[in-house]
Amino acid sequence: MEAETPPLAGRRALVAGGSRGIGLAIAQALAGAGAAVSICARGATSLDAAIATIGHSSGRVHRHACDLADAAQIEAWVAAAADALGGIDIVVNNASALSHAAGDAAWHAGFEVDLMAAVRCNRAALPHLRRSAAPSILNVGSINALRPTPRATAYSALKAALHHYTLSLAAELARERIRVNALAPGSILFEDGLWARRAESEPALYAQVRDAIPFGGFGRPEHVAAAALFLCSDQAAWITGQVLAVDGGQSLGV
Repeated sequence: MEAETPPLAGRRALVAGGSRGIGLAIAQALAGAGAAVSICARGATSLDAAIATIGHSSGRVHRHACDLADAAQIEAWVAAAADALGGIDIVVNNASALSHAAGDAAWHAGFEVDLMAAVRCNRAALPHLRRSAAPSILNVGSINALRPTPRATAYSALKAALHHYTLSLAAELARERIRVNALAPGSILFEDGLWARRAESEPALYAQVRDAIPFGGFGRPEHVAAAALFLCSDQAAWITGQVLAVDGGQSLGV
């Protein structure tokens, strides 16, 4: 019996912020489905560890050190990834500054990384996506964009801007059949992530949020990765301009 062809065999995918947490899980899912994957992050050490975690797949795995707050570095990564993979079919923008700086600094950091990194990465990748037979862009937002979140004002507002940008870009590119969607994860727990740190620094808040999620407990990066794989695959070939919450019912407020 012939082995079944992986669903993303032959596809080339970029995952910005792909060295840990949600981004790493998405990169693993895409590679496991047969795609050649390029990941970027600031630290070479974290990228090497991510490559080891992703392991061998049916496609190539490429990594590139890149500060996603720097427009020139984003352009360099996209060019290097396209050269290494032989083109680009899928772009996943997962990076977030998650800045806790005071005053304008948090807004500036979030603007550059949460919003403009996606804008710049998509813009650099578009010439390659226009040559793809199955082009897809996926921006990773947050359920914080769907409701007031006083603990994370700048982050929430900029993720809301990312959601709106997703819809506008989807409308702009629809006639070219370039699909553009977004995910809105809820509270996701992973090693050294926001909620793992808050378990130590703010245990009361950690327990309050955990217990309020209707499905019971925090989500995992794999939950988000499964939704990302769907939206990047041919199963979602007729879906564009959508923001999909992946939150175990958290945004329902029940």
